[in-house]
Amino acid sequence: MWIPIQINEQSAEPLYHQIEVQLRALIVSGQLAENTLLPSIRELAQHLKCSVITIRRVYQDLENEGILRTRQGTGTFVAKVEEEQRDLQRRSAVMEALEAAVDAGLRVQCSDEEMLDMLRDILKRKRQPGGTDE
Repeated sequence: MWIPIQINEQSAEPLYHQIEVQLRALIVSGQLAENTLLPSIRELAQHLKCSVITIRRVYQDLENEGILRTRQGTGTFVAKVEEEQRDLQRRSAVMEALEAAVDAGLRVQCSDEEMLDMLRDILKRKRQPGGTDE
């Protein structure tokens, strides 16, 4: 199974964290449904061109959160994510991204109003048909 995870090698963010955040988002958004069999640790590591240890850590972290479950000899599957947990994860992911954006804005001394204007502009552009930059 191919999982749409993109790694930014220029990012200061650790590799395992980039993968974990994206995999969590795919699960929480419902793009990876409950009981979906994920690639083996080795397969995903080869696909992403990273260490098996990195993928093992991602799978273990997400299993500890209750988002994944592993069956010995069968593989790693997407666990049932309750609606409340799904909402909490969604909000948490967005809050983390917004915190990073605000930190960047404060570092370059943007005013609150400038940052709010930028957020509104981005939302407007992204919500227009064909307006996604992805």
